Amino acid sequence: MFDVVWRSVAIGIGATLLMDLWAIVLNRVFGLALPNWGLVGRWVWHLRTGRVFHDDITAAAPFSQELALGWVFHYAVGILYGALLVVVVGAGWLTAPTFLPAWILGLVTVGAGWFLLAPGMGAGWAASRRPDAMQVRALNLVAHTVFALGLYGTALLVR
Repeated sequence: MFDVVWRSVAIGIGATLLMDLWAIVLNRVFGLALPNWGLVGRWVWHLRTGRVFHDDITAAAPFSQELALGWVFHYAVGILYGALLVVVVGAGWLTAPTFLPAWILGLVTVGAGWFLLAPGMGAGWAASRRPDAMQVRALNLVAHTVFALGLYGTALLVR
């Protein structure tokens, strides 16, 4: 059992790390902004008051440790998704990983960003309030495909 748990945690961390490296590549090559995990931390902090949706998260009261909270939340979600993959497809996947289940999960998890995080932070459903909404959506799909590659690749490394 412990073996399944540590490998599930490892694939979640590995996938999240690969997605972060992808964001750095996009930043350095194309000048795209890096994710602001501080604002995500602010959003998470305000969840404790029951406030899920904001018109503009930058207008919400700041929290001194919001950057750290945002990073912890980011990796906790990645670990949760890694564990969810193993629960859904079964622990046997860890000994013979395939890409398709990881990719399906990666694409499904885009929904959490589109229908919870984006509107929660004030960007609207699937970033609809952003002037570059279609670009954001496309980049989300690619980033979650990279996340899926990280799930698969890390599973190959830890099998």
